[in-house]
Amino acid sequence: MSHVQPSPLLRNALLADGLLGVSTGLLLVLASHWLVDFLEVPRLLLMASALMLLPLGGLLFWLSRQPELHRLSVWAVITLNSLWVIESVMLLVLGWVAPNIFGYAFIIGQALIVALLAELQWFGLRQSRAVVA
Repeated sequence: MSHVQPSPLLRNALLADGLLGVSTGLLLVLASHWLVDFLEVPRLLLMASALMLLPLGGLLFWLSRQPELHRLSVWAVITLNSLWVIESVMLLVLGWVAPNIFGYAFIIGQALIVALLAELQWFGLRQSRAVVA
């Protein structure tokens, strides 16, 4: 009962999360000089985010291809995504960064996308079938 056969929704949500994570991580690395000025966000924050997104995106892509998943691994992904959203909001609300309007839009936009992915993963987990050992 601790393993599930991923529903198509869960598989696609993990795949989208992985692909978006890797592509965003690459964007942050390759365009960090330009993004720092455009968003008025510290370069260290962009690079730290990229260092988290690249391996996590690869892991999510790999998970999306597995025939069975441990239920706790999916909950770990949902939890990490939820923490990402909370921390993104805290960056702005607590004044840890002071971006311009484009920076606000970027931070809020990516947080909304990550929240949507977490929700889709949760619904996809609910639709997944338990694997009987």
